[in-house]
Amino acid sequence: MNDGLIPRRYAKALLKVAIERHDDKRIYQLSNTLYDSFASCPALQNTLSNPFIASDKKIELLMTASGASASDSTFSDFLQLLKKNERLDLARDIARSYCDDYRKANNIYRVTVTAAAKMAEAEENRLKQLIVSHLNGGTMEYTFKVDPELIGGFTVTIDSEKLDTSVKNQLEQLRLKLLG
Repeated sequence: MNDGLIPRRYAKALLKVAIERHDDKRIYQLSNTLYDSFASCPALQNTLSNPFIASDKKIELLMTASGASASDSTFSDFLQLLKKNERLDLARDIARSYCDDYRKANNIYRVTVTAAAKMAEAEENRLKQLIVSHLNGGTMEYTFKVDPELIGGFTVTIDSEKLDTSVKNQLEQLRLKLLG
């Protein structure tokens, strides 16, 4: 069976239950934090896959990595379900799928602006307003990064779409034209 299908099904079920319990936003925050924990500590996945570590210890680890507390019963109940079904090792992929589903359901876009240097505040605010006007009423989770390798200009990534106005890209396009 497709490994991506199982996490998506669990994420969809979790979103449905979270909405019923009015916990969907909190589960989104916990899932984001959990997914970021996996990204910053790759050994976390190895720990969850280790058959010699008790499931209760894995649940404690996931609660800590997500920033969940004892009052987060929906999340805790979900981890118990994963334990029962021996699916704790899918927590990273479920968290990612949950975040994707939540964003889609709530019309949230992940926006990353990468510039060669820090932008002036007014310039960055104007760019943010321009981006928001193209989101069809959606909201954005905004991230700004600096990458000197761009030489000049910037890139805007909205989910999986990218607009590249960097000098580096323009030079590459010119190089390709000259070669072609």
